[in-house]
Amino acid sequence: MNFGRGPSVVLNVGGTRYSFSREVLKDFPLRRVSRLHGCLSEQDVLEVCDDYDRERNEYFFDRHSEAFGFIMLYVRHGHLRFVPHMCELSFYNEMIYWGLEGSHLDYCCQRRLDDRMSETRTYFSAEEPPGELSGAKGRRQPGAEGGKWLERMRRTFEEPTSSVAAQVLATVSILFVIVSMVVLCASTLPEWRAPENRSVEEQSRIIEAICIGWFTAECIVRFIVSKNKCEFVRRPLNIIDLLAITPYYISVLMTVFTGENSQLQRAGVTLRVLRMMRIFWVIKLARHFIGLQTLGLTLKRCYREMVMLLVFICVAMAIFSALSQLLENGLDLGTKNKDYASIPAACWWVIISMTTVGYGDMCPITVPGRILGGICVVSGIVLLALPITFIYHSFVQCYHELKFRSARYSRSLSAEFLN
Repeated sequence: MNFGRGPSVVLNVGGTRYSFSREVLKDFPLRRVSRLHGCLSEQDVLEVCDDYDRERNEYFFDRHSEAFGFIMLYVRHGHLRFVPHMCELSFYNEMIYWGLEGSHLDYCCQRRLDDRMSETRTYFSAEEPPGELSGAKGRRQPGAEGGKWLERMRRTFEEPTSSVAAQVLATVSILFVIVSMVVLCASTLPEWRAPENRSVEEQSRIIEAICIGWFTAECIVRFIVSKNKCEFVRRPLNIIDLLAITPYYISVLMTVFTGENSQLQRAGVTLRVLRMMRIFWVIKLARHFIGLQTLGLTLKRCYREMVMLLVFICVAMAIFSALSQLLENGLDLGTKNKDYASIPAACWWVIISMTTVGYGDMCPITVPGRILGGICVVSGIVLLALPITFIYHSFVQCYHELKFRSARYSRSLSAEFLN
């Protein structure tokens, strides 16, 4: 060390003092500490630490003292673990400050850090940048009032708990979804389509048009007040809204151009398919209920586990279907089970057996086939149970995060009442 005098130096990290010899600092495992050895002036020292006491040769670092204590345990013993009751991301920031990386962590803590970073990236991807609104409040710019009004409109349509108006709008939207789904289900009843109930069918079409009009207006307004139009189009809930609205207009256009002529078989089938796509309206409820949002977020975070589950099922299905077809139909054992005439036909039996549904429409009749069926059922229980634990923990965590977010908007709603 070319700056300062004395046989030893003192590091003061958050009030905790550590004494080292000068030679130790030269090859110290922490890059920030080792940089002190090459400092030539006080200015160089202040670029590394927060303050310096020349008389006591003491360097001050305004950092988390307990986190540095765990980092020092890594320096002494070679094992780095998280501080109990401390956020993984906060400890990771301390590691980066002192010159460590995630690879220095023990394997169990690396997994915790990776999961935490993945969850945070997913959770805040659709959030606003922190401090954006608070920074805008402190400065007055041209058009600030208009931007504030657009922000209030956006939160009213996107966040059902952000204000009283948002709650009223969400309630009206839920009522329209419920009415549209009741009309859709009732329209499939034979009595509803009877010739004497022609007027009822016409009234249902009017109600359907009103609901579609509301959904269309809501979607257009949310698109207008959105900050990023491309991001708006890419959001899953907005894609679902388009899938729920577009078939109605396509069916109306096809009806106008082709009419209700029953001889147009292809057009008639297409119209029925498009009308049945209105079932996507029920997914609009995910915008207003935390339970459905939690399900969607869990599936988004656990796509690896879901793919792993599908791989397990597919591998087991390939093995058991081939063996069951061989034992029940492929071998000349005196009795041939026609239900297992092919491997694809046996796949159906494997699926319903592994999921313990057991419709009973097909079952093995030979002794080896029944033994294989028992093994198939037990294997299905084990394979399905393996990834469920990860999915369950992710579901609970997603639920708590969304509840926290909802409570934050509820606090802003309470402030609005007070004001």
